[in-house]
Amino acid sequence: MTGPDLFYEQAALERGFKRIAGVDEVGRGPLAGPVMACAVVLDMARIPEGLNDSKKLTAKRREVLAEAIEAVAEVSIGSASVEEIDEINILRASHLAMERAVAGLITPPDHCLIDGNMIPKGLNLSAEAIVKGDGKSLSISAASIVAKIRRDYVMSTLAQHYPGYGWETNAGYPSKSHRLALENLGVTPHHRRSFKPVHHILYQQKNVSD
Repeated sequence: MTGPDLFYEQAALERGFKRIAGVDEVGRGPLAGPVMACAVVLDMARIPEGLNDSKKLTAKRREVLAEAIEAVAEVSIGSASVEEIDEINILRASHLAMERAVAGLITPPDHCLIDGNMIPKGLNLSAEAIVKGDGKSLSISAASIVAKIRRDYVMSTLAQHYPGYGWETNAGYPSKSHRLALENLGVTPHHRRSFKPVHHILYQQKNVSD
C-alpha cells in the first residue's frame, strides 16, 4: 500500500491552478471539545519526508512532522466551538472549521483539496473532495497532521482544568474511561450536548432533579 503523493496537486497545477491548499478536519467523533481544521499550502520544493494520514503515525512522529510542516509551508487553523457544534450539527460545524482554516491563509488559494466526500458550502473557490484524501494527497496529509497536533494540545490543556475525563489521552473521544467519567463526574461545559451519550446523561439528571 503506497502512501500519499502529489497526483492531485500535479493535476491541479496542470489545470492552471498555482496555489493549492490541502484541507482536513479532526474531532468529529469526540464527545467533548471543538472540531478543528487545517489548511496547508505546501512549498513543492520543500516537502517534509514521511507525510501520511495522521492516524497512521505515532504521536511523536506527528509532533516532529507538524514542526517541519509549519517551518516550510503556509498553515492556517480554523475551529468550531462546542456551542456551534450543538447549534448547527457536527457536519456543518466541521465544514465551518474548514472554511475558517482556508480563510485564515494569508494569500487565498486557487484550489482546495478537501478530505472527505463533500465540499463545504461556504467555500467560495475552486475545490474538489477526495475520499480518504489524507492517505492520498500530501497536502491533505500535512493538514491532517497539524490539525491533529493542534487539537490534541487543546484537549490536553482542557484536561488540566477538568481532570478525571482523560482528555490528555483520549482527546475527548468516547473511550470507556471517558464514558465512565462522564457518568461519575457529570457533564462539563466542554461536552457536546447534542451527542447521544452526553444528552442521555443530561436527560437522566433532569429526570432525577424533577
